[in-house]
Amino acid sequence: MPPLRIPARAGAAALALALAGSLAACTEDGDDGPDPRPAAEELAQALADGDLKGLELGGPGAAEAATAYPEIVARLGEVEPEVTVEDVQRDTGTDGDPGATATLAWSWPLAPEPWSYTTEVALERSGEGWRPLWDSTVVEGSLEDDELLDATTVTPARGDILGARGLALVTERPVLRLGVDRSRVTRAQAVAAARRLAALVGIDAAAYARQVRSAGELAFVEAITLRRDEVPPAVARAYPDIEGVLGVQDELALAPSREFAAPILGTVGPVTAEMVEEDPDRYRAGDVAGISGLQARYDEQLRGTPGVVVAAVSDDPSGGDDERELFRVDAVDGEDLALTLDLELQAAAEAALSDIGPASAVVALRPSDGAVLAAANGPGTDGYNVATYGQYAPGSTFKIASSLALLRAGLRPDSPVSCPPSTTVDGKRFGNYSGYPDAALGRITLREAVAQSCNTAFIEARDRLGEDDLAAAAASLGLGVDHDLGFPAYFGSVKPPATETEAAADLIGQGTVLASPMAMAAVIGSVQAGSTVVPRLVEQVEVEAPQDIAPLTGAEARQLRAMLRAVVTEGTGRLLGDLPGPPVIAKTGTAEYGASGAVDTHAWMVAAQGDLAVAVLVERGGSGSGTAGPVLRRVLSAAR
Repeated sequence: MPPLRIPARAGAAALALALAGSLAACTEDGDDGPDPRPAAEELAQALADGDLKGLELGGPGAAEAATAYPEIVARLGEVEPEVTVEDVQRDTGTDGDPGATATLAWSWPLAPEPWSYTTEVALERSGEGWRPLWDSTVVEGSLEDDELLDATTVTPARGDILGARGLALVTERPVLRLGVDRSRVTRAQAVAAARRLAALVGIDAAAYARQVRSAGELAFVEAITLRRDEVPPAVARAYPDIEGVLGVQDELALAPSREFAAPILGTVGPVTAEMVEEDPDRYRAGDVAGISGLQARYDEQLRGTPGVVVAAVSDDPSGGDDERELFRVDAVDGEDLALTLDLELQAAAEAALSDIGPASAVVALRPSDGAVLAAANGPGTDGYNVATYGQYAPGSTFKIASSLALLRAGLRPDSPVSCPPSTTVDGKRFGNYSGYPDAALGRITLREAVAQSCNTAFIEARDRLGEDDLAAAAASLGLGVDHDLGFPAYFGSVKPPATETEAAADLIGQGTVLASPMAMAAVIGSVQAGSTVVPRLVEQVEVEAPQDIAPLTGAEARQLRAMLRAVVTEGTGRLLGDLPGPPVIAKTGTAEYGASGAVDTHAWMVAAQGDLAVAVLVERGGSGSGTAGPVLRRVLSAAR
């Protein structure tokens, strides 16, 4: 048989395969034994998972490794490291046996800048494989046997909320935190202390006792936080005598008073479980953050960025307080949030509402630039932001927009209009308010109809207007056009009427027309300024009038001011006639609401004087001038 001939190219390939197989056999099963990398990678994964159980380990501490590792890292919090094998090098052990050293790359997500470092772990042959040799330095290269890792959050200083002239509206103010310290007493004593403290400070005793009963043995379970200057004398005297109760002096971001612009500014406090669940990367249990209002909306800006310090600390209680800092990320303090609110005018507006039972609100703004100087909510609002977000029929204050629509339809302030005692539209009877002067009935001017607030005159003139004319006039005055102002704001709505009855009701601010006090302040502010006013509260949020609305002309503004001045000099707003200073323009209004047989009225009044426009709403009141008027007068007087 002739010898088998192998082509040269095929021979080269066969030789390469043979060499590769030889090298692989040498690496995996040859003189150097199996590859140690899989054992190193198995260790890295177990460290990342936080569970060393079932892992074959060597070294003096191998038996305790499964419990030692969780204890070493427990104080870093509920974070999981990323652990990878960076390199593996074979070497020879001190006894001459084959060995290896693996370099582990660690990354702990403790801060925006993770804590990253490397450690080394020795590996030794074990049967047909390798096993890592356990030591605390596997976790961090400088750790001693009695040391643990400890992470402490560095809390940034929270930014202030500033008002007009840079005055602080919300800043750190001293508080007293009262609660039960579980570390001081037994569980039974803690529960008894909780009941006594709850009775002392006026909170739900049963609920607080349950909270204390379920708390950990070292927990401080807070019952209430009080402003330090508002701690009742009886509480200050009694709480130190309740065994297990602790009073902690602290500071918290607070407004000048509990009520000061509270629905708008919001509050700062411990984060809720829902906040942690929704954004675990941002919040952790025990964090303090904005939980409502502007404090919540601008929390990221105000709160800043927390820092962290990682230290090696002794786990021996007798070892003292020595610790070695291993890693630090400094906190970045929060940035202030600047608002237009005027500290003194806001306080005056709230004082003017303090004795009003029903829901009520005041908004004061500066017509020249739209700056909201006060947005006050009365005690009857139960924490709801009626001032800038309430949605109410504006009643006859809306006749400012109706008047503009009629001016654009060709009427003038001295044009005659008909003001009968009543008028009927599609079977619905409309009348004037109770007590409307008989002398102002019949043929009167538009100016007098505005001054005396004649409902029937406006309804009788409805045929002069097209379907969209009323909404367009309202938009020119800032009502019914939405903007993002950086805070909850309702600009009102003027929907196209579905029926003749709705069209009639819309003209007198009822029907489907809705507005907030802020929107109505913008309406009369636009008249005063002679251009569309868009309210602004947050300085960093730019606002401007929309380009797709018909601008208010100078002639229209002058005519409206003349008619609204007549409200003060001879009409329903005469209670403002003797105020010193520039001329006051105003409009009163009421709007009926409720089911038939139980009809109440919203009481409104809006006014402007100089560079100030004010709107007042009382949800349930007798009349605009009688209910809302005195409040408005107090606010205008306080602004001088």
